[in-house]
Amino acid sequence: MAKNFQVDQKVVYPSQGVGIIKALEKKLFKNEKIPYYRIYLEVSDMTILVPVDKAEGLGIRPIVPRDEALRALELIGEEYEPIPSDWKLRYQMNLDLLKKGSISDIASIVRSLYHRSKVKELPILERKLYDSALKLLEDEISYSLKKPREEVESLIFNHLEAE
Repeated sequence: MAKNFQVDQKVVYPSQGVGIIKALEKKLFKNEKIPYYRIYLEVSDMTILVPVDKAEGLGIRPIVPRDEALRALELIGEEYEPIPSDWKLRYQMNLDLLKKGSISDIASIVRSLYHRSKVKELPILERKLYDSALKLLEDEISYSLKKPREEVESLIFNHLEAE
């Protein structure tokens, strides 16, 4: 089922962050007019064009409702399964979750890597993955709850520290 997004709607582009659909436009591609979403990603100050019929396959989705954002916050404070000590395996598992892009997947990456970093410093690639997952989580929750990013960052760390 294709989701139709509207101009001015905020959407999540997995591994890129929250964007706003600025326009729906048609571009000529192989002698055919193809409809595209023009999405502006404030976090990276970047505009991207996404073919309407590819948006769902790329994982583009609406921002989660308030209750789902609150559930993601709860999730990062919960007990979790120990993650593999082999960082390459861990990195690949987390990268796959990040590409799926659901808020609960992103929350579980933040939770597991945050706690792992308390045990042992994360390798550089994993640190970057943690930083981007944290930023994506902050971004979406702040839009969903209509709270400033700094306040959301505090909420996230309060939940992470709650053991």
